[in-house]
Amino acid sequence: MESLFTLARHSLAGLRALAALTLILGLAYPLVITGVAQTAFDWRASGSLVSAEGEHTTSYDDAVGSALIAQESSGPEWFHPRPSAAGEGWDALASSGSNLGPENPDLIATIEERRASVAAEEGVDPEAVPADALTASSSGLDPHISPAYAALQVARVASANGLPEDEVERLVDEHTTGRTLGILGERRVEVLRLNAAIAELRD
Repeated sequence: MESLFTLARHSLAGLRALAALTLILGLAYPLVITGVAQTAFDWRASGSLVSAEGEHTTSYDDAVGSALIAQESSGPEWFHPRPSAAGEGWDALASSGSNLGPENPDLIATIEERRASVAAEEGVDPEAVPADALTASSSGLDPHISPAYAALQVARVASANGLPEDEVERLVDEHTTGRTLGILGERRVEVLRLNAAIAELRD
């Protein structure tokens, strides 16, 4: 009989601990962290949304995309993002790489097709096409391209929009960021806000 009482006492203690931890870690902690994030980092906590004017916004009604997720921008008047292996392309619900090894014949064939396509579209030698124009990122949703790939597209975008090339080059420079903390990653160009700036300039 005593063992039953001991078991019941231990079970009740365990249930009280479970209830307390559920309230603290499952309710209070997420609410506090969400509150701090919304107060101190409102734009980032809301998804790093970007308006049609290329400005930060926290309104889903004004947003045309997120600074964190690439989206398709086809047509000669826009800068193109990296290729995507996510779902049907730039699908945030299917974020992934192709997982194909460097010697995989399907990957090699895809790269050569992309090389020929980009070279033809930009009017350059196939050997001048940079690597990020040929391969998808590991997420398939990388919102940035290299300055080299952006520079390759300047002439096409300027011509398609009736803009001077030096103006388009200026916008590329304005939307190029350096390495994080000066040491992490590489210099990169944010495609979404660059295209928003192109749209605003041509209007």
